[in-house]
Amino acid sequence: METYHFIGIKGTGMSALAQILADSGKQVQGSDIEKHIFTQEALKDKDILILPFSENNIKDGLIIIAGNAFKDDHEEIKKAKELGLPFYRYHEFLGEWIKQFTSIAVTGAHGKTSTTGLLSHVLDKSCSISYLIGDGTGKGAEESQYFVFEACEYRRHFLAYHPDYAIMTNIDFDHPDYFKDIDDVFDSFQQMADNVKKGIVACGDDEHLQAIQAKVPVLYYGLKDGNDFHAKNIIVDEFGTTFDVFVRNNYYDTFQINSFGDHNILNALAVITICHYEDFSASQMKEIVSFQGVKRRFTEKQINNQVLIDDYAHHPKEVDATIEAARKKYPDKEIVAIFQPHTYSRTKTFMNEFGDALAQADVIYLCDIFGSARESNSNLSINDLKDLIQNSELIGLDNIDILANHFGSVLIFMGAGDIQKYQEAYEKTCIK
Repeated sequence: METYHFIGIKGTGMSALAQILADSGKQVQGSDIEKHIFTQEALKDKDILILPFSENNIKDGLIIIAGNAFKDDHEEIKKAKELGLPFYRYHEFLGEWIKQFTSIAVTGAHGKTSTTGLLSHVLDKSCSISYLIGDGTGKGAEESQYFVFEACEYRRHFLAYHPDYAIMTNIDFDHPDYFKDIDDVFDSFQQMADNVKKGIVACGDDEHLQAIQAKVPVLYYGLKDGNDFHAKNIIVDEFGTTFDVFVRNNYYDTFQINSFGDHNILNALAVITICHYEDFSASQMKEIVSFQGVKRRFTEKQINNQVLIDDYAHHPKEVDATIEAARKKYPDKEIVAIFQPHTYSRTKTFMNEFGDALAQADVIYLCDIFGSARESNSNLSINDLKDLIQNSELIGLDNIDILANHFGSVLIFMGAGDIQKYQEAYEKTCIK
């Protein structure tokens, strides 16, 4: 039997894809750095072999799938090409794999992981599906009718996909190390729209998505009047959020989610819209209320008298949405933001926007910038951001215990780097 070898198997997309292939009866192994990464637990649960990087891992009979973070001069990639082995980049292989199914791509600058997870959850309750979620979660089944997957716009990798459907959550300027400006980002989404074969579900509250030209039907959802699917009569209580859905101004049904914030209502509307288009019933869609979320998206735990939240937010709009959700869920508690900027290029580009978003919290702590391997060193430092934000303080592993001063508060650890190490360090101080 042929073996699929993943170079960088601990990456979130790579881990999920490896699980899908293993579930589908394929022989799978992979390699990566030896540092523990949360995605490897699911791989171990499925008995997928994880090796340290070495050119000796590469042998005849392997099919190679390489993560996009690794350049062609990586020792394993060089060896694979020397041996003439079948070789795919992650997005190239995924683009081929989805052709077996009715494929639904979920893309957007923000919200794609949560929306992919929510749609996968709802469909999985009603039929056999495969899914790839950007938090490292994957499930494969050869008899699947649908394949739901997250499609990332970075470096236009999502143009390798020609899905039956696409959900587009929003268009926003991000990844300034690659995209020149918002027009460049829009152009990539327009190219993606041209690849879609059956239909697009798009957030009509987003002015950029309103400008998308498509060869297939486009259904718009949102909180504003005029959308095809529209949420009204929103009620927030301690259990979550309830809202009525109107389809082209006609009342359809009432739905509940166990989460908070406008962004979560929009994610639910996206799922309701695509399910309605595919003739699922309202009762099937109401499984949205049993969704427990995806990894590192508003992941909560109680430690002593505090609520600790781990969130992947690393763009100003994501930071703002996360703080908004915490405010709605915990209106009477102090909100403390512990933020680690991700990449120098993003921090520099959105310096003022980060300041405005973080200012929504009651207390702000800033961790050192997490630099990317893709960018050179920068003269920028976390002090540049601190200078913009009144009453913000720097925090590190050596003084993490100061968070204990915030009795009964909500502590939100935000970032796409290694912000988890700060939360883990703080939790250890709590159990001494």
